Amino acid sequence: MKIKHVLLSESYTGFYFDDQVAIKKGATQDGFFYVGEPLTPGFQAIRQKGEAISVQIVLEDNTVGIGDCAAVQYSGTGGRDPLFLASDFIPFMEEHLVPLLENETFDGFRRLAEKYDTLKVNGKPLHNAIRYGLTQAFLNTAAAFYKLTPAEVIRKEYKIPSTTYKHIPVFTQSGDDRYNNVDKMILKEADVLPHALINNVEKKLGLQGEKLFEYVGWLRDRILLKRVKPTYNPVFHIDVYGTIGIAFHNDYDAMTSYLLSLEQQAKPFLIRIEGPVDTGDREGTMLALKELTKRMNQASSTLEIVADEWCNTLEDIKYFADQQAGHMLQIKTPDLGGINNVVEAIIYCNQLNIGSYCGGTCNETNVSSEATTNIAIACHAKQCLAKPGMAVDEGYMIVKNVMNRVVKLANHR
Repeated sequence: MKIKHVLLSESYTGFYFDDQVAIKKGATQDGFFYVGEPLTPGFQAIRQKGEAISVQIVLEDNTVGIGDCAAVQYSGTGGRDPLFLASDFIPFMEEHLVPLLENETFDGFRRLAEKYDTLKVNGKPLHNAIRYGLTQAFLNTAAAFYKLTPAEVIRKEYKIPSTTYKHIPVFTQSGDDRYNNVDKMILKEADVLPHALINNVEKKLGLQGEKLFEYVGWLRDRILLKRVKPTYNPVFHIDVYGTIGIAFHNDYDAMTSYLLSLEQQAKPFLIRIEGPVDTGDREGTMLALKELTKRMNQASSTLEIVADEWCNTLEDIKYFADQQAGHMLQIKTPDLGGINNVVEAIIYCNQLNIGSYCGGTCNETNVSSEATTNIAIACHAKQCLAKPGMAVDEGYMIVKNVMNRVVKLANHR
């Protein structure tokens, strides 16, 4: 079967591109806008609209598969690819990729995904967002052609034992509205919550971590007060974007003491802290997370360290997993390029008994979110991100509904 046409169109994501460097340096907000000059190359403003490129693959028999080329909210930082704008990359794709793809033999997902994930143009690899969207399109085309769910295609092509398809715990993210959005999460009984977006020391963490400590206490009390079922016991998962390291000057004794205090404050709930330290480079961040993970283990703590920044590619994930630099690793799906790498990353983490968090970004689309949710189900990820967006309801609906449908249909089949 040949690929007959490849169609590209501009798409919108579920959130925005934000200049993380400017925000960390104290950019203030005016309503939903940030005030000040952007500091990351490519940004015209500290916050600007999220963009994607939709790829539609049409086979000779008119089977159609769709994928969305999308990049993370904080593009251009933490070792990631630069800002991804449709106006820049549609002409590039039409010139360099569409001619290659049209008339390509289509024989499933994996071969084509691995081929185009490693393709170089003028000696350079493709932007991660392009690799991400193309491989989604290959997966969805294969699912449509073989009349299977994408999860079933993944298990078939990677020879994952076809045990029962199970629901994966879903992690909801609040954005800056970390109070009202928590109420939504409690109402929907989200498995993991709230993300909370603690990305500024003075305003959100507190100079000695006091604001986050108080917030964890509020979160605990709010759930105990408002939960309908006494059996509802979500896991707390808070992303702090390296601010604990900044507040405590990367003093391991001080950071360890603070993390243990958060564990006590969260009880009876389990808590995960994502990105406690960001040294500005991969090696330093890995070593810091490795040390904090070791200290939590030595203290017999139930608090889990989650790696995110600088743990971007499949190679990075394997490196952090091998070094036990985190109890859980966020597999930040757009950063890995081809979704074939997401499959490999989850499998690798599971083999090493490291938590596999099939994550991503608020700045994705419904198409990319559904594709990676299928992968999380197929590969037995430990948790899956509700995305896109930061308003809870939309991302939770997309991910939870596709999960329910896939689990029901695949098990029925």
